[in-house]
Amino acid sequence: MRRDDLCITIPNFFRCPISLDVMKSPVSLCTGVTYDRTSIQRWLDSGNNTCPATMQVLQSKEFVKVLVKQLDNNSFSALTKIVRFARESEENREFLARMDGFFNAVFDFMRNAESDIKLIEQVVHILDLMLSKISEKKPLMESNCLSTILVILQRGSSDSQIQSVQLLESLAVDGESKLKIAQKEGLLLELVKSLSKEKDPRLIDASLSCLISIAMPKRVKAKLIQSRTIPELKILLSEPNMTPSIIEKSLKLLETLSSCKEGRVEIWHDTILLQAIVQKVLKASSKATEHAVTILWIVCYLFRDEKALEAVVSGNGMTKILLLIQSNCSPAVRQMSADLLKIFG
Repeated sequence: MRRDDLCITIPNFFRCPISLDVMKSPVSLCTGVTYDRTSIQRWLDSGNNTCPATMQVLQSKEFVKVLVKQLDNNSFSALTKIVRFARESEENREFLARMDGFFNAVFDFMRNAESDIKLIEQVVHILDLMLSKISEKKPLMESNCLSTILVILQRGSSDSQIQSVQLLESLAVDGESKLKIAQKEGLLLELVKSLSKEKDPRLIDASLSCLISIAMPKRVKAKLIQSRTIPELKILLSEPNMTPSIIEKSLKLLETLSSCKEGRVEIWHDTILLQAIVQKVLKASSKATEHAVTILWIVCYLFRDEKALEAVVSGNGMTKILLLIQSNCSPAVRQMSADLLKIFG
């Protein structure tokens, strides 16, 4: 028998029901029908949510499993649909979190997104939605996450910037991760720029929370001071219309920076800043008052800088401290106030 006489019949179940070609990468839907990955992806990307062969409506969760597999091909459409699914309910987010390989697929997608801002914003959006479900943050730190956040802070929308800052704060779980964030070139500088009074107040608030969470290591404090964080905080504290939350967090961050020598020197040489701190006593909230008094106690009582003392007195600081002692403040604040009165007297 000649080779030309041979005829090989390919079984129909090897062929994709859509393209009718032999399947190279078979995937099965919940209906039991198997398709070639490329063909069914094109069908779903066109907005269809049915099985082409049976016309059964696909259950949303089975539909999502197919979409997650499409992330391997950097499908922007698939990622957008997953974001929409995650936004719908807590149950949907739990489903994604339990899905084997979901987070790895998202992390891989992030690595491959490079500088495409639309792709990057969608990746950060899904991670922001799923933050509480990510139990192990190390793989995220080892992905392209810090570079992704930097790109968004430089070029993204306000909403995506807020999401990226929240994501960054969630990564600052220990001293090692805080140092790694601080050492990422350009990242701290962009965070400090986010404190500008012209920015969205939500972004300012989120950035302050993030900076507070990473500021404890001494080396990070030094980098923050070098990045001109204190002048930005002075501007925020001098603005009359800032929210109580922004005032509280500005003072808390300033209190953290006052615990190192470079921070204290910058604070006590700035009369306007010291007077702005005095003005927040008994003004914004009890937390703001506590942070403000703690800063004054550090620079005026613990280290007794003469210039700082003069600035506080000229800013009506003694009257504020007297009123504070007579108020229903905490024992710690009352003790610091009493210490301050001793040196002012």
